[in-house]
Amino acid sequence: MSIKAFGAKIFAKTIELKISLWVKQPEVTQKKVFENLIAKAQNTQFGKDHDFDKIKSYSDFAKMVPIRDYEDLKPYIDKMMLGEPDILWPGKPLYLAKTSGTTSGVKYIPLTEESLPNHIRGARNAILCYINETGNTNVVDGKMIFLQGSPVLNEKNGIKLGRLSGIVAHFVPKYLQKNRLPSWEVNCIDDWEQKVEAIVDETVSENMTIISGIPSWVQMYFERLNVKTGKTVGALFENFDLFIYGGVNYEPYRHKFEKLIGRKVDSIELYPASEGFFAFQDKQDEKGLLLLLNSGIFYEFIKADEFFNENPKRLTIGQVKLNVNYVMIISTNAGLWGYNVGDTVMFTSLEPYRIIVSGRIKHFISAFGEHVIGKEVEQAMQEAMDTYNFSISEFTVAPQLETPEGELPYHEWLIEFQDRSTPLEEIAGFLDESLQKQNSYYFDLIKGKVLQPLKITSLKKDTFNNHMKLEGKLGGQNKVPRLANDRKIAQSLIKLQA
Repeated sequence: MSIKAFGAKIFAKTIELKISLWVKQPEVTQKKVFENLIAKAQNTQFGKDHDFDKIKSYSDFAKMVPIRDYEDLKPYIDKMMLGEPDILWPGKPLYLAKTSGTTSGVKYIPLTEESLPNHIRGARNAILCYINETGNTNVVDGKMIFLQGSPVLNEKNGIKLGRLSGIVAHFVPKYLQKNRLPSWEVNCIDDWEQKVEAIVDETVSENMTIISGIPSWVQMYFERLNVKTGKTVGALFENFDLFIYGGVNYEPYRHKFEKLIGRKVDSIELYPASEGFFAFQDKQDEKGLLLLLNSGIFYEFIKADEFFNENPKRLTIGQVKLNVNYVMIISTNAGLWGYNVGDTVMFTSLEPYRIIVSGRIKHFISAFGEHVIGKEVEQAMQEAMDTYNFSISEFTVAPQLETPEGELPYHEWLIEFQDRSTPLEEIAGFLDESLQKQNSYYFDLIKGKVLQPLKITSLKKDTFNNHMKLEGKLGGQNKVPRLANDRKIAQSLIKLQA
C-alpha cells in the first residue's frame, strides 16, 4: 500500500466518525445551522428587510420569510452584481456561479467564503466514505478525471463569474493535483466536442482509476475512447474502479455504460448544485443519498401536490415521511433564503436521512391532471430496458394534444436508441403499463378514455447532442429535461430528423 493510500484510509476513517456525530442528532444539527444563519445575516439588507432581529424560532422565520424562486430573489442579486456588500450575506460573495435556469434564463448564484468549502468537502467526503466502506484505496494512486466546464472566469465589480464546475476546479486539493486530469489547458477549451477529443488524447495512455461527470457527457467520452482504441474502457483502463456522477439518474445509462466499460465498476452518486452540495451516496448497498445536514444549509420541505396551494405547509427535517414527493426549500450561508431549488425529493430512509431526487417541480406532465414526475418515467424506462435488453442515449417526454379528429391525446416519448430489436409498439405498451401501475392519475385517465396509451418517436443518432448544440448547452453540467408540459423541446428534436 502506497503512503498516499495509507493516508487516505486513515483520513477516511476520521471523516466517517465526524459524519456519524451529526447523523445521530439530525434535528439538533439543523437547529444549530438555522440559528447560525439567522445570527450572521441579521445586519444584511435581506435580514433587515425581514426583521431577522425578531426571529426567535423557526415558526417566526416561516412567517417572515416567504418561499422564493430566483426571480423573487433577483433584485437582491442584482445589487450584489453591482458590487454592493452585505446584501444577502455579510460582505461580498467570492463568486457568482452562472447557471442556466429552466424558466429564468441565466441565473447567477452567490458563493461565499462560508459556502464554497462545502462544495469541496462534499465531493471529497463522498470518496472517503467509499474508501472507508470498501477498503479500496487503489483509486487514489491512479489518475482521476472530472469532466466539467471551463475554469476560465470573468470578473464584474470585484466578483468573479463562471460555471460552478469551473469555479470548483480552482480549489482541487494539493494532494490531488498531480493525479487530476484533464490538464488546465484542455479544461479551458470551450467547444465541448473539441474538448472531448483533447481529453481522449490526454488520457488514453494514463492509469485512470476514477472517472466523474454527468452520464450523458461521460458516455460521449467513453464512445470516443472506444473508436480511437477499439477497446472497451475497462480493458483500456485496467485499474478503473470508480465512476462518480450526478445531475441525472444513472439507471437509464447503466446498461450502455457496462457495455462500453466491458465490466461492472463501483459508482457514487452526488447531488451538487450551484445553490449547494446537498447529498452524496454514502453506502454502496443503500438506496438514496445522505442528506448533508451540517453544511450551512437549512432545509424545508413542502409536499409536491400541495406546493401550488395558496399557503402550503412547510416542514422541517423532523416532520418528513418516507416515500412522499417533496419540493426542497433551502436557506444557506451563501445568502439564499426560503429558496425553491426546483427539485423534488423523496426520503428512502429517516435513520439516517437519505433522499432520491424524484424530478423537478416545473418538469412534470400534468396537461390533463396526470401529475407524472421524472422518477416515474425513469423507472418505467429502466424496467423496459431490463426486460427487452436495449439501451438508449437519451429520452424526453412531452404531451401531444394536436391529434387527428376522433383520436385522443397522448404522451409522446422521444427516444434515441443505441440498440433495439424489439418493436416500438411492444416497448410502448410496456412503458405505458408501468406508468399506469406507478401513477393512479395516469391510470384513471387511460381507463377513462381521456388519454390514449403513449406513443414512441424513435430519433436518429446524436439528435439530443445536436439539439443541445443548437441551444448552446452542449457539455458541461447541462442536461435535457425528462418532462415538459409543452412541446418546445419535442418540436426541436423532431425538426432535427429532417
